[in-house]
Amino acid sequence: MVSAILTALLVVAVIGVVLGVLLVLASHFFKVEEDEKVVSIRACLPGANCGACGYAGCDSYAEAVAAGKAEANLCIPGGADVVSELSSILGVELSAAEAKVAFVFCNGDCNAVDYDVIYDGIDGCKASKLIYGGPSSCKFGCIGCGDCAAACPVDAICIHDSLAHINPDACIGCGKCVKTCPNNVIDLIPKSSKVVVMCNNPEKGAVARKKCKNVCFGCKKCERVCPSNAIKVENNLARIDYEKCSGCRECFESCVTKCIKAVDFSEGTIG
Repeated sequence: MVSAILTALLVVAVIGVVLGVLLVLASHFFKVEEDEKVVSIRACLPGANCGACGYAGCDSYAEAVAAGKAEANLCIPGGADVVSELSSILGVELSAAEAKVAFVFCNGDCNAVDYDVIYDGIDGCKASKLIYGGPSSCKFGCIGCGDCAAACPVDAICIHDSLAHINPDACIGCGKCVKTCPNNVIDLIPKSSKVVVMCNNPEKGAVARKKCKNVCFGCKKCERVCPSNAIKVENNLARIDYEKCSGCRECFESCVTKCIKAVDFSEGTIG
C-alpha cells in the first residue's frame, strides 16, 4: 500500500519536472522579442486607450511612434508631460498638441424645452432616440440619458436638469463621449476657448424657437460684430472657427438669445 502511494507521488513529481522543463524550453525558443523603444514609449502613455490619437489603443500608438509612422504629440490625455518624456526617448524636439476639452453644445435643459413623450424603456440616449427622435421637443439637442457619462473613463460627465454637463478640470479630451452621442451634440474644442455656441438646432429661427427657448436664431448679428471673421452662420446656426477666434467676446455681448456663452475652462465658468 505504501509503495503504491510512493510510486504515484514519484510519477506525479516526474511529470511535473518534465512539464516544467518543457515550459522553460518553450519560453526560450518561442518568445517574442519586444522592441525596447516600444516598451519605453508605452510606459510613458497614460493607458486610457481612448483612441484620441487615431489608433486603437496605447499599445498600437506606441508601436506606430516607434516605427516612425505616427507623430509623437498626438496623445491628448497625456498632454505636455507625455510629449516631454517622448522627446527624451526619441531624441527630438516636440511641441505638445493644444489641450482640448469636450463640450456639450446644447442649453436645452428641462426649463427650456417641452417634452413630446414620456420615455419609459431601455436606458440610454440611443434607445430613446429610436422613439420619435427622443422625448424632447428639440430633436437636435442633448437627450440626457447619459450614454456619454457611461462612456467617460474619468467620470467627468454628469446629468443635471436632463442635460449632460462636462467637468473641464476632469476631462482628458479623449473624445469617447463625442463618438457616443447619437445627436452629435458633443465635440472637442480648445481648452483656451473663450466663447461657445450652446445650440445644435439647424432649423429656422421661428421653428426652432417653438421647441426650445435657448436656441440660436441664425440672425447673424454675431457674425457682423466679429472683428476676426471667426464666426459664421451656416444652416441657421452660428459656428465658431477657434483658429481665428481672438477671444474678444463681441459675439457673446451681441447675442440676442444669449445662446452664445462666455467660457473660461481654467476657472470652470460658463456664462
